[in-house]
Amino acid sequence: MRVTQGETEGQSENQRGDECGEVITDATAESQDRALAVVQRLLTEHGIRAHRHNTISLGLYGNHVDLPTWPNRPDSRTWVKRHPPELAVIGPHGWRDITVTMGSRSGCYLVSIRNGPDLQTVGREQPEKVVDLILAARET
Repeated sequence: MRVTQGETEGQSENQRGDECGEVITDATAESQDRALAVVQRLLTEHGIRAHRHNTISLGLYGNHVDLPTWPNRPDSRTWVKRHPPELAVIGPHGWRDITVTMGSRSGCYLVSIRNGPDLQTVGREQPEKVVDLILAARET
């Protein structure tokens, strides 16, 4: 069995773990992005700058032209992988002070404050509480 770059024996490109972190479906990414957009809108109303980041891994690899190919296998293959979106809250000095993501299983907001306490979870139905956490963190 020929192993292509990035694959290990017995694993295909869809089965192996991703080097960039968790991989999610398009529907999950869109749902999480909408939830983060609500928080971003609330932050904008308070004059706080925040940016949503979506990471997509694109891959392309193919067989060398001089190597024989199997009739049932295409010469080249591609893949697209979506990663969970992030909401980055920018501080007054241009640094990323707070990062908000969504829990993959729980669907809760996960708030990470730079130089702050551990990761804080907030229910998806409470985006205002996320904003309150961010406002409190910026005052300290």
